[in-house]
Amino acid sequence: MNRFARFGIFVLVVVAVAAFSAYRFLNRHDGQTTLYRTAPVKRGDLLATIGATGTVEPEELVDVGAQVAGQILVFGKDRSGKTVDYGSVVQEGMVLARIDDSLFAADVATAKAQLEQAKAGVARSQADLGQLQAKLVQAERDWSRAKKLGPSEALSQADFDAAQSAYEVAKANMEVGKASIVQSKSSVAQAEATLMRAQRNLDYCTIKSPVDGVIIDRRVNIGQTVVASLNAPSLFLIAKDLKRMQVWVSVNEADIGTIHPGQPVAFTVDAFPGEVFRGEVGKIRLNATMTQNVVTYTVEVVTDNSDGRLLPYLTANARFMVNERDDVLMTPNAALRWSPTADQLAPDSRKKSGSGSAARNPSDSGSTGEAGRESSPRGVVYVPAGNFVRPLTVATGLSDGSMTEIQGEAIKEGMLVVLGEETRDASGPQTVASPFTPQFFGRGGSGGQRPR
Repeated sequence: MNRFARFGIFVLVVVAVAAFSAYRFLNRHDGQTTLYRTAPVKRGDLLATIGATGTVEPEELVDVGAQVAGQILVFGKDRSGKTVDYGSVVQEGMVLARIDDSLFAADVATAKAQLEQAKAGVARSQADLGQLQAKLVQAERDWSRAKKLGPSEALSQADFDAAQSAYEVAKANMEVGKASIVQSKSSVAQAEATLMRAQRNLDYCTIKSPVDGVIIDRRVNIGQTVVASLNAPSLFLIAKDLKRMQVWVSVNEADIGTIHPGQPVAFTVDAFPGEVFRGEVGKIRLNATMTQNVVTYTVEVVTDNSDGRLLPYLTANARFMVNERDDVLMTPNAALRWSPTADQLAPDSRKKSGSGSAARNPSDSGSTGEAGRESSPRGVVYVPAGNFVRPLTVATGLSDGSMTEIQGEAIKEGMLVVLGEETRDASGPQTVASPFTPQFFGRGGSGGQRPR
């Protein structure tokens, strides 16, 4: 084969390969068409919130305990005349329960007897003092006569000394009598204190409500023995006022800086689906808790419960109102997260990008969650341009977790921005491509993804 024949064969092979490549290329684009999922830029109000969970709690709880030990004999009656139980409405001073008081009643009787005995001792001491007073007067008279006579023929020295001694003894006995009265009165005071203590213990056998309220929990039964030692056993738990409730919300340390007293809060409970309750931050407790290296603070949210619908200990899903924007342009967060491939960019946009690859969106690494913080100051959205997309740089603002505020000279209300792509095969159903869908190379079969 001569040189010209070999050259001809080479040319034919090159032409055949080029024709085959062109056929594959045209067949690829004819069999698979990329459609973009879009959404319009909207104008409206944007509200940023912090989400957290908590528990509905009564605003003020009183734990009623027992200060003496004994067996529960009987429960009292509530305002409606029924036996005290869960949910009973009680008033201050109303009897809740009675403890067996037989031992304490015996102590009171003993203390009363001791008090009477001490009082009798005082009376006896006073009577003895009267006798001693009379003896002192007699001894003083005898001593006065003895001093006048002196030791002489009329009064011997022995009688003189005896009169003097009798007088001194009588004075000393007077002091003893007075001390005996003081001692007897002290015994009376001690007996009175013992009686008061015994009477108080007897009174403690009757458990009374310290406040007006509703019984949330009854923790004892009739016949049960309560033992009061270092800690008073709890018998009843009373909510003072169920018309004002609190929601104790655990807030992460990363979000606590945006919480302040008076801040409006909306919350829901599973007991009333679809209904939103309102409240405001009362205070932030400073005793933080740490669970698995996560620090949280308890925030008290005060809410009105005049209708009594909120029950204690319901689980609440709370949202703290952090910030809001009125009448702003906003786009779905997916528009800020999506990035095209190089061949999806409009030709003029490829030249501006320099590297020929799709520009990375700053919001990919930033958070646009519910914390209400502003995302990256700059972002990129893509608008359809025929079969291609064109990037628009925007300033991003507040986000509520699904929508983000955007600003830019080219941004108009109603403008379509790309959220993702839909790849349609001529022989198969549509498949949806998103930034989070795995991408595969090659055409594949029905439903395969376009190479990225």
